[in-house]
Amino acid sequence: MTDTNIERHRERGTAFYLFTQQRLPACKPVLTPAWVITVFLCIGIIFIPVGLVTLRASRSVVEIVERYDIECVPEAFRIDKVSYIQDDSIPKNCSRSLKVHKYMKAPIYIYYELDNYYQNHRRYVKSRSDQQLLHGWDYHGTSSCQPVEFNNDQPIVPCGLIAWSLFNDTFRFIRERAELKVNRKNIAWKSDRDHKFGKNVHPFNFQNGTLIGGGKLNPSIPLSDQEDLIVWMRTSALPSFRKLYGRIEEDLDADDDVVVHLMNNYNTYSFGGKKKLVLSTSSWLGGKNDFLGLACVFVGASSLIFAMVFMLLHLKYRRPFGDTSYLPWNRKSLSG
Repeated sequence: MTDTNIERHRERGTAFYLFTQQRLPACKPVLTPAWVITVFLCIGIIFIPVGLVTLRASRSVVEIVERYDIECVPEAFRIDKVSYIQDDSIPKNCSRSLKVHKYMKAPIYIYYELDNYYQNHRRYVKSRSDQQLLHGWDYHGTSSCQPVEFNNDQPIVPCGLIAWSLFNDTFRFIRERAELKVNRKNIAWKSDRDHKFGKNVHPFNFQNGTLIGGGKLNPSIPLSDQEDLIVWMRTSALPSFRKLYGRIEEDLDADDDVVVHLMNNYNTYSFGGKKKLVLSTSSWLGGKNDFLGLACVFVGASSLIFAMVFMLLHLKYRRPFGDTSYLPWNRKSLSG
């Protein structure tokens, strides 16, 4: 045997050769009717209870949603809302009343919800500098932040369109003439605070230009403590999203009336957006979302239906397993 043949023989014994030639040992389960029916029954038995438990957890969440962007515009400016929101001489304060229909156990999470707001736009998502957020204005590679990179030949910290468009509506909550304390600490991810925003990086030259986008930042507070900014900088994948504003650490009883004093500063009127205020409790599964529970119930119910159909077909058209007379070519020979 030549050296070439020996080498070829060795190659044929390797796992790579066996894999490429599809000769590796493999498990080939035989899907008998009994196995198929059993699998569908097990899926149904597991998924339906899981879905019902998940639905119950979701339905236990109490939620209050109040849209305020229309009602907080004075009647005289509702024809031209853009001029109202851009005119700093017009007061933007507004009051809304919320009715608590069910007992809400603390902590009660406060969200602002924006609709028709495309934070996932490619140009918008790229308009930031993660290195600048972490290291400050000493980092000069901020070309991705254009057109919000420099102002008066000075770098902007934080730069980019995302920071420039920071949400700046504010909310105060009054119940029975007493103000409810809103905890605004720890509303951002701990990993973001510790590893993505510098503890020694302070806002610089921010919102000092002629065109003001959204909220301003306190230059004496480092970016790692500017949790409003950190929450806002984590962009949403969908045009309708909620972001955490704070937490109310007191229970709200059924039939309580809560008055919200808010500042309607943020401009969503230019692009037909909507603004909503959301108060929500939470469960062991998180916030209110019926999709997972409904999906589990649907999958489980469908599996049980398939199992029943296959069982009836198997009982009605039972045949011996491995009977070769049912093969198409054997049927033709028998009929001939």
